[in-house]
Amino acid sequence: MKSLLNFLVRTHFLLLFILIEIFSISLLVNNNSFQRSRMVNISREFSGNYHRKLADLKEYFELRDINQQLVEENTRLLNILESTYKSDEIFFRNVTDTIYNQRYFYTPARVVNNSVNKMHNFITLNKGKEQGIKPDMAVVSNGSVVGVVKGVSENFATVISLLNLDFKISAKVKKNGYFGSLSWDGKDYQKAVLNEIPLHADIQVGDTIITSGFSSIYPEGILIGYIENFEELSGSFYTIYVRLSTDFKRLNYVNVIGNLTQNEIIDLEQEATKNND
Repeated sequence: MKSLLNFLVRTHFLLLFILIEIFSISLLVNNNSFQRSRMVNISREFSGNYHRKLADLKEYFELRDINQQLVEENTRLLNILESTYKSDEIFFRNVTDTIYNQRYFYTPARVVNNSVNKMHNFITLNKGKEQGIKPDMAVVSNGSVVGVVKGVSENFATVISLLNLDFKISAKVKKNGYFGSLSWDGKDYQKAVLNEIPLHADIQVGDTIITSGFSSIYPEGILIGYIENFEELSGSFYTIYVRLSTDFKRLNYVNVIGNLTQNEIIDLEQEATKNND
């Protein structure tokens, strides 16, 4: 208490000055419409900036949840698009057989481990058998190729990355349909090599490379990347260098794609191979 009294004694002139200033400003604002309007505007500006900063801060801390919601919404929309697709085969099948209405389904997952600097790179996802993930499912990020599910546990899955010397995928030039085999050469994590495109094919730097759909894993038309350069090394085919559209150093969320007709395709192809042996 004594300290407070001492403080008041030392600062009573300053406190009195502040009170008089406040009283004077109050009289000025209350008796002058222009000044009153000006103070209201200043007050609103201050309040607006304060709430905007507060909202920005709150939004920043909610970014993780927002990202997760966007991933789930993207997946929901992809499944809606697939469920509205009607294959040409529907004319030869009972329309009540839903397997011909929807061929692919999508499941979101988060990347919990990833590598890009090895010869055989793998990715770990936070979903597994319990969430319906199985081996040989395609994995994409933002509509671009990432890899293929290799192994699964109850709640996790390992993905063989496109940046793996053992990974190969059937790819084609979008504008003309010429297809070949695309793989990584172990050099640059941003580039892959496309082979088996004939020399008479019309290709140019910047052309889009997509999945061919010639497998039971990847749907047709998934983006892989763009032609950065090409050359004729030998024979009658190009060696094409493709800049990948997936940034493997920034992978956070992916979609796992399941093919509802995969087993049927595999069984049929194995039967055909057996008959030819």
